[in-house]
Amino acid sequence: MAVPGPVNRYLLLMAQEHLEFRLPEIKSLLSLFGGQFTSSQETYGKSPFWILSIPSEDIARNLMKRTVCAKSIFELWGHGKSPEELYSSLKNYPVEKMVCSEMWFSIADGQRELIESYSVKKRHFIGNTSMDAGLSFIMANHGKVKENDIVFDPFVGTGGLLIASAHFGAYVYGTDIDYNTVHGLGKASRKNQKWRGPDENIRANLRQYGLEKYYLDVLVSDASKPSWRKGTYFDAVITDPPYGIRESTRRTGSQKEIPKGIEKCPETHVPVSLSYHLSDMFFDLLNFAAETLVLGGRLVYWLPVYTPEYTEEMVPWHPCLKLISNCEQKLSSHTSRRLVTMEKVKEFENRDQYSHLLSDHFLPYQGHNSFREKYFSGVTKRIAKEEKSSQE
Repeated sequence: MAVPGPVNRYLLLMAQEHLEFRLPEIKSLLSLFGGQFTSSQETYGKSPFWILSIPSEDIARNLMKRTVCAKSIFELWGHGKSPEELYSSLKNYPVEKMVCSEMWFSIADGQRELIESYSVKKRHFIGNTSMDAGLSFIMANHGKVKENDIVFDPFVGTGGLLIASAHFGAYVYGTDIDYNTVHGLGKASRKNQKWRGPDENIRANLRQYGLEKYYLDVLVSDASKPSWRKGTYFDAVITDPPYGIRESTRRTGSQKEIPKGIEKCPETHVPVSLSYHLSDMFFDLLNFAAETLVLGGRLVYWLPVYTPEYTEEMVPWHPCLKLISNCEQKLSSHTSRRLVTMEKVKEFENRDQYSHLLSDHFLPYQGHNSFREKYFSGVTKRIAKEEKSSQE
């Protein structure tokens, strides 16, 4: 691969956390601002220093206005594996560029301060599974969220992902099956607080950060039965579905679907506590994204996995969606979750709704329906091991 001239080369100083998420974030943001990821480095691994070729300084500055994975960017004058190699590289750099540059100072800094200023600890309305601020911004960047986009979260919870998207100028909308969460009712998740206050809700969260103008609405709705007319509405679908650990996986159902042995409700009542298998949940999510995303729009979501059994074939597949990235965040010694980013590359047709049944990915992924049991089985084994060690 030919290396562009030194005027286009930049040194990027990366943060040393969420290592797997860094490369997809930088690639997505360069694509968003009209650049293309090119580098002379074959791999980055854990290195905090990346050398990138970027078409212009404007693109480099725009990149740093969004990234939370990078700290600073510098114009690269030269580099080498020895003093002699470095000196030779520097001699080839135009002297006039050195004179015009601000010596020893970066061109621009990243947005690391957002992690602290949007910290969940300071947020007005939180829940048991409110998303970490840093990861929320990473998800918005993977989704290429931009000004005037419409971003949707079908498992909205307390709206942490909406906040990150609204910060970047997108209009946000969401749904959730939990009435109390959507309306800010019931028991509080905060320590030393028994009940939620009258103004603890998602809208208040956006108001807290001066983002209320981007709030469209949040409705009580079942993700397994979306009530949308056919059409493309969203520029990005960004979500963190429940895994059945701290939040239950539920869907609404009819009287006929209630298991035997359970007393039926009055005919006017629709139960909301039927089980919702993870495989069904994620294939519903992919179908929904394929139907409602604009062409080129992105789906970004978390996929829980039982690490000893995980293979790439377990990642859900859809003919309208192209896999962009798949990054791991470890949860425990035996479980993790993967941040999956997909892009819509084909318009949805009715026949695409059931294409996953013919995919080689379908049967392997059904193994995740027992994720909850495997998660707690690992926890039980760990506790037993720790107790045994303490007794010896």
